[in-house]
Amino acid sequence: MKDIFEKIKANLGPIGEHAKESHGYFTFPKLTGDINPHMEFRGKKLLNWSLNNYLGLANHPDVRKADVEGAEKFGLAAPMGARMMSGNSDYHEALEKGLSELVKKEDTILCNFGYQAMVSAIDAIVDRHDVIVYDAESHACILDGVRLHMGKRYVFKHNDIEDFEKQMVRANNLIKENGNKGAILVITEGVFGMRGDQGKLKEIVALKKKYSFRLFVDDAHGIGTMGPKGGGTGEEQNCQDGIDIYFGTFAKSFALIGGFISSTKEIITYLRYNMRSQIFAKSLPMPLVYGALKRLELLNAHPEYRTQLWVIAKSLQKGLVDAGFNIGDTNTMVTPVYMNGSIPEATNMVIDLRENFGIFCSMVVYPVIPKGMIILRLIPTALHTAEDVKYTVDSFSKIKDKLYGGEYKADKIREGFSQAL
Repeated sequence: MKDIFEKIKANLGPIGEHAKESHGYFTFPKLTGDINPHMEFRGKKLLNWSLNNYLGLANHPDVRKADVEGAEKFGLAAPMGARMMSGNSDYHEALEKGLSELVKKEDTILCNFGYQAMVSAIDAIVDRHDVIVYDAESHACILDGVRLHMGKRYVFKHNDIEDFEKQMVRANNLIKENGNKGAILVITEGVFGMRGDQGKLKEIVALKKKYSFRLFVDDAHGIGTMGPKGGGTGEEQNCQDGIDIYFGTFAKSFALIGGFISSTKEIITYLRYNMRSQIFAKSLPMPLVYGALKRLELLNAHPEYRTQLWVIAKSLQKGLVDAGFNIGDTNTMVTPVYMNGSIPEATNMVIDLRENFGIFCSMVVYPVIPKGMIILRLIPTALHTAEDVKYTVDSFSKIKDKLYGGEYKADKIREGFSQAL
C-alpha cells in the first residue's frame, strides 16, 4: 500500500512541479502599495495590468471611508452566525434588493465567495436525473460544480451554437429515454475571463423556443462593466430576461470579496434553504456588506467610470492590433495577446518585461493552453492612462521582436536574470 504523502510528492501537478523555480516571481508574486496601475514588485515600481479593479473602486476615497466605517461600526465578527440561524441583517437584505434592481431580477442571495457559490448552486439546483450542458471553456468553478453532478453532463465547443444544439439533442434524448424524470440546465459565461469574448447568450436564449432548458450565466467579469447601466452581459446583449439564474461576483468590478445569485423569488427562496455552502457557513461579515453597498451606489451613480474603462480598453486593443498583435476574438475589456513560443521563451520574456520594461502582466502557458502558445493577458481599468497604453504597446512591440528574433532562448537571457528568480 502506498503512502498518500509519497504519492503527492511524486506528482505535484502540472503547475506545482515548477513551484521551486517560479514561487514568488511567476506564482504567488507580492504586489505592494495602493491598488492602482502602478504598484511595487520586489522593490521596483511597475505598470500593472494584472488586477481586475475594472472601475477603479479599490482605492476610491468613498470606498475606503466606507470600509473603515464598516469595520469601526460592526467589527469583523458581526453578524455572528450562519445567515439562516442568526446572521441576517437589514444591510444584507438592502444589498440584495439593490443587486436585484441592477440585474433586473426578482430576488438575490448573497454568497460568501464567488467560487464556492457557483459550485454549491449547481449542486443544489440539479439532481441525478437532470442533465447539464455547458461551454467547454467555462471557469474552474463551473467545472468543479459540474464534476459534483451525479447525473449526465454534455459539453459543447466554446461558443459554438451548432455544437450546442447537438448536445441539446443528446440531452433531450437521454431525458426521454429515462422517462422524462429530469430537466436540462445550460451553463455558460457572460464574459470569458481568459479569451475576453462574450458568451453567445442571445443565441442560446433564442433556442429556448426550440428546446426546453433553464440558463445559468456566470457573469463575474460582466457585472459592472457590460451593458448601458453596468447590469451585465445579458443587458449588453438585450437578453437579460432570458437568463434564468444570474451569477455575479464582488471580486472584480466591486473590488471586494463575495458574490451573489439572482433569479425569481421562488428559486432564490429555494437556494436560501438548500444551498449548503451558505446554510452551513458564517454569514458575509457586516463590513463587507456595508462596503458593497457603497460600491453599488458608486457604480449606479457614476457611469463615467465604466465609460473610462472602455476608453482605455478600446485604445489598448486598437494600439495592439495596429502594431500587428493577435488579440483573438475579445469583444470585452479583457485583452489577451497571443504569441508563439516555448515555456522557457515565455519565462524569459516576462522576466524582461518586468525587469527592463517595468510592466507586470499575467503569463499563460501550457497546460492551461496548448504547447507552443503564449498568452500575455492585460486587464485595463478606468485608472489606466493614455500614456500607460502607449508605453505598453511600444514595449510589447520590442519584446515581440526579441521573441521572434530568438533573444529569449534559454541560454541567452536567463543568465542575465538569475538574480531575479
